[in-house]
Amino acid sequence: MKYRILIFIFMFSSFLFAQDIEKDGKIYQVKNERIFLDGKDVTETLNLEDKTTILKKASIASEKIAQNKQALKDAEKLEKEKQKAEKAQKKAEKAQKKAEKALKQQQKAQSRLDKATKKLESSQKKFEKLKRKGKLSPQDEAKWLERLEGYQKDVERAKKKI
Repeated sequence: MKYRILIFIFMFSSFLFAQDIEKDGKIYQVKNERIFLDGKDVTETLNLEDKTTILKKASIASEKIAQNKQALKDAEKLEKEKQKAEKAQKKAEKAQKKAEKALKQQQKAQSRLDKATKKLESSQKKFEKLKRKGKLSPQDEAKWLERLEGYQKDVERAKKKI
């Protein structure tokens, strides 16, 4: 916003004073190859040398104005490109964060699956061992089967999330 205000002020001031040419202490205004002094057309009354000098100065001033305009346009274009680049960079960073988050979730899900699988396997081994030794009552066996079924469901849920 600051740049736009600065550009506007610069352009306005360059238009305001651009065609005012000073020669011999007098300020001439040049409009469309016509020379004015205090609002009166003096093109025909000036000698050829003064006329060409004033017109050359006016053309130089016009070229400077055109160069300034082009420089301002280039500056605006660079500013827009800079903003686009920043926007694209932010978008890329956002996509990268999203991908990292998805990867973390995937790793977490895999970790949960591994834990659930280990728990199920160790519980099954313990159940089989107790069963072989005959240390399980019918009630204990029912509890163990429920527990193993719960662990099996945990493994299935973890597989679905992966």
